[in-house]
Amino acid sequence: MGIGDVVVRKSYGKDITFKIIDVKEDNGEVIYILKGISIRIIADSSRDDLELVNKEFIAEKDKILNARVSQAIKNAISSRGGTYTRITKSPKIIPEKELMFGRPGKVLHIDGDEVYMENCLKVYKQLNIEAVGRSVIEREQPLKVVDMVKEIKPDIVVLTGHDGVHKNAKDFLNLDSYRNSRYYIEAVKALRDYNSSYDELVIFAGACQSCYEGILDAGANFASSPNRVLIHCLDPVFVCEKIAYTRIDTVVSITDVIENTITGIKGIGGLQTRGKYREGYPKSVYL
Repeated sequence: MGIGDVVVRKSYGKDITFKIIDVKEDNGEVIYILKGISIRIIADSSRDDLELVNKEFIAEKDKILNARVSQAIKNAISSRGGTYTRITKSPKIIPEKELMFGRPGKVLHIDGDEVYMENCLKVYKQLNIEAVGRSVIEREQPLKVVDMVKEIKPDIVVLTGHDGVHKNAKDFLNLDSYRNSRYYIEAVKALRDYNSSYDELVIFAGACQSCYEGILDAGANFASSPNRVLIHCLDPVFVCEKIAYTRIDTVVSITDVIENTITGIKGIGGLQTRGKYREGYPKSVYL
């Protein structure tokens, strides 16, 4: 087995497919560092627990997740039928529906994993959301995020990548128990020092098993992971979709945001937040 091979872990029922990204030696034992293909997690394993699979192989859990992704995309698009084009009528102007137009919120997605980022950008495009992606490793995100926000001027910022709870960790509020949670927290704090308004700048931060409470306390609107579970690589995208396409004068239903994700309430949570969708009238005749 070597870097780039696709494997499953026998002790976990072969539930998740991983790619080997590094091989290390610990006290004479070879340890394989693994990255989830669809799940935002970094793990390690001994050789004996791994089984090679073909690149075409999709673990049973991945099949279920992929089906949920397809359904979530359909639900997101179909839910916009009339939902985001309403406008209050006045005695002077009664807008015709065909003359209405709108602008969803703009997203800056900063991801510690370039492959995950590219997959997210494809789905943003499917959902008709303007999104700019930047691949930045987790420990550098606090140093670079504010300059990127100043450059791109997004309405919504996503800070994600990989995370995970260290083996034998018992204190789930101690940042030493996590691989990367401290970096997400530092990045969120930097953003809130730059813009303290939860409505002007909406922030999602975290990855698999991240320190949910610490990230929210730092100033994020939404975070992972309340129950320290694994989250899907596209969960941040579906959070953004709900915010981007909810009207600016409406507080987004937190339960609607969570139900819109792949992982659900155990993996994603957050605070009341206003939408970023702005309606306009009338449409330009030249477009």
